[in-house]
Amino acid sequence: MIPLIVNFTPTGMVPTKEMTPHVPITVAEIVEDVHRAVEIGITMVHLHARDERTGEPTCCAEVYGKLIEGIRRFAPDLVICVSLSGRRFRDLERRAEPLGLEGDLKPDMGSLTLASLNFTRQASLNAPEVIVGLAGRMKECGILPELEAFDLGMINYSRYLLAKGLLRPPLYYNLLLGNIAGAQADLLHLGAMLRELPDGSLWSLAGLGDAQLPMNAVAIAMGGGVRVGLEDNIHHDRSRSRLATNAELLRRVHRLAAEHDRPVMTPAELRRRLALESRASTTPGA
Repeated sequence: MIPLIVNFTPTGMVPTKEMTPHVPITVAEIVEDVHRAVEIGITMVHLHARDERTGEPTCCAEVYGKLIEGIRRFAPDLVICVSLSGRRFRDLERRAEPLGLEGDLKPDMGSLTLASLNFTRQASLNAPEVIVGLAGRMKECGILPELEAFDLGMINYSRYLLAKGLLRPPLYYNLLLGNIAGAQADLLHLGAMLRELPDGSLWSLAGLGDAQLPMNAVAIAMGGGVRVGLEDNIHHDRSRSRLATNAELLRRVHRLAAEHDRPVMTPAELRRRLALESRASTTPGA
């Protein structure tokens, strides 16, 4: 088995301080949580930016720039993905704003949800022209898409983008299971999705809510990567009697990985496998 990709998702678009005091919202809080995660051991980080005044999700390139700048001071080679989500923002220009960051502030990856879908109380709208537009912008900027698939149809759509030349292998997928309107946290659903991935793809598995721990465990046992953090699950236990911290969720993944003899993949190795440029020697102060 290859080393374990640990894709850290500290914030997301949904958790608030009212839901859990442990979710990082401000730039300083998110950067500090990533710093702690790097010390524990992660391969990449999937960032969501929040407005400093309201705590609401934002596409603002300036906020993303502050996050990336803060993280690269202590982890210059960490693979950084910015969210381009359609849960709050529908138009291409607003969603693509972080892709305009340049130099040391340029992200390595951008999330690309491969179709529209419903959550329990909200829709994520991803029109074909927006998906194609985001993929095209990322190709122009030299930013790799982090392909988000909630069901088989989304994987099929990624194959369409690949055939159109909008994606280049090797591909990286987040497979997100357990959403009410998508593939469930079930081995048959997972197996069907894995079967359809293009050859040579890397993948990490996310379980939403209560499904996070079992799906992390399955991914570790099967040789995949894990997506873990408060974005997908704010509780430590199935009974929801205790709120989790990002550090606790990460340490639990490390314990499972140790039992399966799966060392955590370094950011440098993921960069090599995905043909991403190294930043360790180019970032000031590195």
